[in-house]
Amino acid sequence: MFGSLAKKLFGSSNDRRLKAYNPKVAAINALEPEVAALSDEALRARTMEFKAQLAAGKSLNDILVPAFATVREAAKRVLGQRHFDTQLIGGMVLHEGAIAEMKTGEGKTLVATAPVYLNALAGKGVHVVTVNDYLARRDSEWMGRIYQFLGLTTGVIVHGLSDEERHAAYACDITYGTNNEFGFDYLRDNMKYDMAQMVQRGHAFAIVDEVDSILVDEARTPLIISGPLEDRPELYMTIDALMPSLSKEDYELDEKQRTVNLTEEGNEHVEQMLAGSGLMREGSMYDAGNVTIVHHVNQALRAHKLFTRDKDYIVRNDEVVIIDEFTGRMMPGRRYSEGLHQALEAKEKVTIQPENQTLASITFQNYFRLYAKLAGMTGTAATEADEFMDIYNLEVIEIPTNRPVQRLDDDDEVYRSVDEKYKAIIRLIEDCRRIGQPLLVGTTSIEKSETLAQYLLKQGYKQRDFSDPNAFASLYDGDQGTAEEKVFAVLNARYHEQEAFIVSQAGVPGAITIATNMAGRGTDIQLGGNADMRIKVELGDIPAGPERDEAETRIRTQVAGLKEKAIAAGGLYIIGTERHESRRIDNQLRGRSGRQGDPGHSRFFLSLQDDLMRIFGSDRMDGMLAKLGLKEDEAIVHPWINRALEKAQQKVEARNFDIRKNILKYDNVLNDQRKEIFEHRRELMAQESVDDSITDFRHLVIDDLVRAHVPENAYPEQWDTKGLHVAINDVLNLDLPVEDWAKEEGIAEEELTHRITDAADKHAEERTTAFTPEVTRQVEKAVLLQTLDNLWREHIVTLDHLRQVIGLRSMAQRDPLIEYKSEGYQLFSDLMQRWREDVTRTMFRLQVMPQEPELPQMYGQHIDPLTGEDEFASAGAGFPPSQLSAPIAVGERAGMTSVAPETRDPNDPSTWGRIGRNEACPCGSGKKFKHCHGQFV
Repeated sequence: MFGSLAKKLFGSSNDRRLKAYNPKVAAINALEPEVAALSDEALRARTMEFKAQLAAGKSLNDILVPAFATVREAAKRVLGQRHFDTQLIGGMVLHEGAIAEMKTGEGKTLVATAPVYLNALAGKGVHVVTVNDYLARRDSEWMGRIYQFLGLTTGVIVHGLSDEERHAAYACDITYGTNNEFGFDYLRDNMKYDMAQMVQRGHAFAIVDEVDSILVDEARTPLIISGPLEDRPELYMTIDALMPSLSKEDYELDEKQRTVNLTEEGNEHVEQMLAGSGLMREGSMYDAGNVTIVHHVNQALRAHKLFTRDKDYIVRNDEVVIIDEFTGRMMPGRRYSEGLHQALEAKEKVTIQPENQTLASITFQNYFRLYAKLAGMTGTAATEADEFMDIYNLEVIEIPTNRPVQRLDDDDEVYRSVDEKYKAIIRLIEDCRRIGQPLLVGTTSIEKSETLAQYLLKQGYKQRDFSDPNAFASLYDGDQGTAEEKVFAVLNARYHEQEAFIVSQAGVPGAITIATNMAGRGTDIQLGGNADMRIKVELGDIPAGPERDEAETRIRTQVAGLKEKAIAAGGLYIIGTERHESRRIDNQLRGRSGRQGDPGHSRFFLSLQDDLMRIFGSDRMDGMLAKLGLKEDEAIVHPWINRALEKAQQKVEARNFDIRKNILKYDNVLNDQRKEIFEHRRELMAQESVDDSITDFRHLVIDDLVRAHVPENAYPEQWDTKGLHVAINDVLNLDLPVEDWAKEEGIAEEELTHRITDAADKHAEERTTAFTPEVTRQVEKAVLLQTLDNLWREHIVTLDHLRQVIGLRSMAQRDPLIEYKSEGYQLFSDLMQRWREDVTRTMFRLQVMPQEPELPQMYGQHIDPLTGEDEFASAGAGFPPSQLSAPIAVGERAGMTSVAPETRDPNDPSTWGRIGRNEACPCGSGKKFKHCHGQFV
């Protein structure tokens, strides 16, 4: 009660925040006459003046008022558009690193120009993030005219650019691009082997358009760069051979939930079989070192107990082909991930295809938190304000509309069945069509938009085909628009340019448009249609001149007349065919109507069979409505139902937020380690010579070897000198008289370490002399980076497998997250130790000969959280060679002949000849050749 009273007296925190901007808006307006009097050259010269002031010590806040006034004047001259006062406030919110919530049609694209210009003056680069390539190109060309006029450069990042083109775009003052491209460039940069090959130059300031779509919806799934994994058919076959030995007591099967898990007895049984087959290392099956084996055991168990041949998949032409559970059709080319498809191939005894390995990945949450300052804009963010603050530390500020909203939002109509609901929707569509009122019908899925289309077709409607722009012609014939035609359009989201045109003309009188998920369209619906879009499409081939001017005038006059008719009919009518899980998505749909003070109307139609209603107790409501005598085709309408639905949506939103937050907690463990690895790589690439690092690694490895074989405060006769001798020979490739040294009187641990270190340093100097210092520098950096990359890739897979099984720790009353952090830290410590040891071992065995490096094939992947489809699953999904950085080759294998294994000298690679990638390495390390000397030759 006191809170409500205080709000009435003093205003909300949002209101108080907005009032604080008013003095600056007044100051900008006061400068307008002065700035308007400047010539184009004088206005452009202000950019250099601002940069000089920043160089002299002023801050961006100090020059905000004159900079904003400059941008507004430039926009007037270049685009013929003047920033409203509310747009200036939105720009200040963005500059301060917050989210500006602005209704559809308030000109968010123009709003961004003021803070983008101001922050670009600092010379660190500004990134403007859009949801698709079309909007990135459009906005960079459209708003880029303002920046170019003021002397700043603009670049755009879209799919398919070369490294040179990307480097040039990032070097510009302002760079437009999609969230996917920015994220992939960051990952690829941290896979490069030379600083000069990196394309991004830092993360100073980013403005994210449709911030709720990108930072909430898209952020459910990570960006992944993957590449072919080594062939491991023997692993899958060995594990598959264990499955028939399991009894029903060894696992728990839940067919309804499609889950299967080993019981305690099953764990013990599998542990015994794994130990007997030689697959499992020492210790328990769930030790950190065995998580990959456990992962494959679980996948084999799923393949045998959950998947049925000729139901879930078929075997054809030596392949396992998935069957779509909904359509019953085969899906050739689709494969289950995480080794499940390989487990099915092993089960069916067909050729096992290699897995794809994750080479690098990052979530959007962790990518965008790299920016020193982050801002966003959208029409709907308030409902997710807690998540934006908690995850990104972004405050949501609601910006008032330039003109009051006149849209009428009716209470929801609730029907007992889906059929009754659709009949009511058809009746409303008929009423709007008769009076020429434009209609936008929002559905929650493509399937449901097609269902509604079928209802309309049965009522004698025709579906408009927009593959040809001329299909719009009938929209503008005569004065009736489509009011006398029974024609509707279904929005196709696959082609962004076509999509933008359909949306832009949805405000024509009588137009009926069925759309799915109206977020992030980047085009507002103008009553009467969008004149500029029509001119672009219809007059694209007509050159400038009297004929084009006459045609433009005709189109603008026609659009103005159609707008008057649409306003007279009541403006754009929004129909929602059901409530979404999130209030934000419903608000996005509603917000399409009532732009810039236009009239509008909105209403949602629901049934007790809708997903949201069904989940939240519609059975009881159905019985109650039947008792109350609700007849067929009658609806119940009451504000209480709206409030009840809103509470239900809030529960779902809170649950989804908790899920995303929990996922992020686990990903933060990997993210901290990723930052450290990437920092190591950048430091190494920036150094001219990494000899100091190689030397430090060598000394640390020697310390570790001595410590492992010489107990603290032990007598020399208690030292494991034999084991130390073997270890030194394995790692340092040196045959040192360690056992003789240990017999010397008065020898101490420090003296022993000193002698080994001296011998190793001397040997390293000899190798440097033999290879020449120039070649050695190149080789050392290559070995450091390649070894780190290989270990990091293995570590990503291991952590992923650990994450999948760590939840079972909760059965032992242990917190899975704490366990994951603890074991993840231990695995990372092991990685760093292995890095030092593997680098040292390689440097003491390496033979340097020239070789042309092979570029690996890598693929980008981001799963659309709404459809489950991979956005990059196409022929062009692979990154072009120019975007990849091959490891620096340091060996030559071409032309070598095969040599019998028994004639090979482990210490002399010149005697090895040609070696198979999967053969044991001749050096005696026990590793496969491709994981030992073969990874560098």
